[in-house]
Amino acid sequence: MTAGSKIEAEATVRAAALAKAYGALDALALLRAMITREFPGKLALTSSFGAEAAVLLDLVATVDPKTPVLFLDTQKLFGETLRYRDALVARLGLTNVQVLRPDAAELAAEDREGTLWSTDYDACCDLRKVRPLERALAGFDAWVTGRKQFHGETRSALPTIEAEAGKIKINPLAGWTEADIAAAFKERDLPPHPLVAEGYLSIGCMTCTRRVNPGEGARAGRWSESDKTECGIHKARWAGNP
Repeated sequence: MTAGSKIEAEATVRAAALAKAYGALDALALLRAMITREFPGKLALTSSFGAEAAVLLDLVATVDPKTPVLFLDTQKLFGETLRYRDALVARLGLTNVQVLRPDAAELAAEDREGTLWSTDYDACCDLRKVRPLERALAGFDAWVTGRKQFHGETRSALPTIEAEAGKIKINPLAGWTEADIAAAFKERDLPPHPLVAEGYLSIGCMTCTRRVNPGEGARAGRWSESDKTECGIHKARWAGNP
């Protein structure tokens, strides 16, 4: 067994133990256990500051506003997202938001004109999201995501706690419904992303996101002219996938 395989096997065993011990907890209690007890100083939240992000950010801030929040600035984002990020950071008192950007040398070599997205969605996401996040996660043992089962596709059977690439991956809102999210926004008095009112229900880069039509799923507006459904950070090569 290689060193990498051993680390992945150990993470799988630990994820199973954590799921058994904490899998039935509600989102806030689960986050408190992971942040303060199991992975103090070794856990980060990844957030797009998108349509539903405020709920998880608020829960994390309730536990510890110093928790690292990794934000991927692809340099193709809507201005509304950047302004929403700044407003939420101030409102929730988050003190450790780390902005991740693509490597300048890699951009110059692979996307000098900034048009890679128009010919190869996957290559653009790899350059602007997957690789920057890979570098940032190297210093953490666990990461928290805002993925939910109701988004469908590859997320329909999403567990609350899983192992991936030797790290523990925590999805506190995995079992939440669209109604749960809406209720949390109201109960916690959270401001919506400004583009939601314009029909954007899943918000990524402005080059690859459109409004969602009535009757479509929340993520239908992402890469809608292709069969792509994920940016790649949740099924990247460094996550044990081809």
